[in-house]
Amino acid sequence: MQSVYIAGAGRGSGKSVVVLGFMEMLSSVKQKVGFFRPFAPRGSSEDNLTALIRSRYDLPFPPEMLYGCTVETARQLIGSGRYDELLKLILNKFKMLEERCDLVVCAGTDYNGLIPSLELGFNADLASHFGCGLVAVVKGFGRTPQEAQDALHIAHELMRERGGDFLVSIVNGVEPECVETVKDRARDLLTDKENVCVIPEDAELGMPTVGEVCQALGAERLYGDDDAMNQVVSSYKIAAMAVPDFLGYVEDGSLIITPGDRADIILASLAADASAAFPRVAGLLLTGGIEPSDKVRQLIEGLRRTKVAILQVPTDTFTTAMNLHGIESTILPGDARKIAAALGLFEAHVDVDDLRTRLTGRRSERVTPLMFEYELIQRAKARRQRIVLPEGNDERVLRAAEILLLRQVADLTLLGNPDEIHRTIGELGLKLEGVRILDPATAPERERYAKAYYELRRHKGISEQMALDVLEDVSYFGTMMVHVGDADGMVSGAVHTTQHTIRPAFETVKTKPGVELVSSVFFMCLPDRVLVYGDCAVNPNPTSEQLAEIAVTSAETAAAFGLEPRVAMLSYSSGSSGKGEDVERVREAARLARERRPDLKIEGPIQYDAAVDVNVARSKMPDSEVAGHATVLVFPDLNTGNNTYKAVQRSAGAVAIGPVLQGLNKPVNDLSRGCTVTDIINTVAITAIQAQTEQEIQA
Repeated sequence: MQSVYIAGAGRGSGKSVVVLGFMEMLSSVKQKVGFFRPFAPRGSSEDNLTALIRSRYDLPFPPEMLYGCTVETARQLIGSGRYDELLKLILNKFKMLEERCDLVVCAGTDYNGLIPSLELGFNADLASHFGCGLVAVVKGFGRTPQEAQDALHIAHELMRERGGDFLVSIVNGVEPECVETVKDRARDLLTDKENVCVIPEDAELGMPTVGEVCQALGAERLYGDDDAMNQVVSSYKIAAMAVPDFLGYVEDGSLIITPGDRADIILASLAADASAAFPRVAGLLLTGGIEPSDKVRQLIEGLRRTKVAILQVPTDTFTTAMNLHGIESTILPGDARKIAAALGLFEAHVDVDDLRTRLTGRRSERVTPLMFEYELIQRAKARRQRIVLPEGNDERVLRAAEILLLRQVADLTLLGNPDEIHRTIGELGLKLEGVRILDPATAPERERYAKAYYELRRHKGISEQMALDVLEDVSYFGTMMVHVGDADGMVSGAVHTTQHTIRPAFETVKTKPGVELVSSVFFMCLPDRVLVYGDCAVNPNPTSEQLAEIAVTSAETAAAFGLEPRVAMLSYSSGSSGKGEDVERVREAARLARERRPDLKIEGPIQYDAAVDVNVARSKMPDSEVAGHATVLVFPDLNTGNNTYKAVQRSAGAVAIGPVLQGLNKPVNDLSRGCTVTDIINTVAITAIQAQTEQEIQA
């Protein structure tokens, strides 16, 4: 089953009822259901909802595992403009929990002003990065059907904009007589894949209990067992008049607020509760920090039959009344009545069987950049590889190396002058304990590598001395480390050109058996998806046969990194409409690729917009399995591919990871000279995963 993210589309949506309903439903069919919240709303202590879920479902996890971070940490990161860092922190905690569960129910943020006006979008982002089915809970309390429809419309527009994987929307707290009207209006807003449920308001669920009042005010419980604390408070009554007048104002479920020295009101309230002639009293709230006198306490303690809870607060009556105004109803652990009412309401108005069926076997097809990056790091760490970085003097490389070592992603070797590298490390204040540093000019391995290089290239007229001289170059030295097995992969190009990085690999590492062409892909991390672009760095004008090989190899690369390959062979025409030499070359390439790999979904020729946009695809190629859903885009030539990836990178704010070379016997990957520290980290992780894959094939 897919994990679920339940987000309230505004303050006071009552999502606790929905969270409880989903936990009950899923716990009945799964052994290990986890629970997660992005923030710990009250610092290090549990919030009510988390405490309820942990208690009822006996979760075997400490509270700190169930939160992404504290609200204070989140505010600091957002305030300093590190939104992505916050998302990564929360995602990492979620994944740690998910690994120990069959699925996880996530409860979104509580609209505490952390991200004003953007909170629903933030929750939608998290749901997308987690790969969860998204449940939007829209407030119906106190709203007309039109207002509820408007709120639902706004929530759906935002979710669609964020690309959320909708499971269901729930309008919660609608006046019972308006339920059918809201359902009818909601259907007009939905697409074919969207579903909505409407839950009517339950008056008692919207009222706090005496226990909730006690918790909210930080009151001291003087008297009352757990049953007394679970009494629902329907109204607050300030008692400041004489007893005969006061008794006329008592209503069923009243919480009586009075100073602690008003013995007359205290005893009259207890008598009213015991009398069949007066309404039931929910509880007493004594103000001013004044305890009843000893004789009154003796009298209270002798009333064995009373069930009235008596609380005490230090604040005066006026301040106490003001504090009561802001209390919102919740569900506390052990409140069997409210729990049963909430579950009954959910199960009566939500098609539980349908939801359970839709969740079974369901998984998110979306791979967000954050998810992709997380999986890269985790896969690389699973079986650490030895990666050589020839540009050991570059500041970006050193900063990336520190992060890679701290996260234990790979074992690293830096090439360059050791004194210069250590000086730069010290100037930057970095910690690179455990990193290996080699100087090709003086390294004892140089002679051994030179001999191996001479044997590989002697047919080209290379002498032994020329081979020794070549091995002073960091790119050749690093490549030979990979070739002879002293390193599992190499990443370079932050300083050197692409040609300088990959030429040694063509000469030494060479291509895999059965592969005639080395090509490249970029992993293009767009805001809501990851696409594979090929070939944008190596082959200028590929033939139909070469394009077919690029398509098949790029599809295999995509699959190796967890992306379902749906291949679009791009051209300026879609389907059979276009004519011309360039279109025919792509059409033939698509035919050859299908012939080589009939199991792959391949479409071509196809235009870029038809490949990635569902609406365009419906009009241009409605019967295609790839159109509108392509994940691998093969460009007809280097000119088109290189310019497109750079245009998308700069105009759409996409992160371009690559070029990742494919077809070599062992992984050697190039960086852009404008690369960032994150680019280097991701490319090292990709190189490590490629090395793992090659080792698995050879094993």
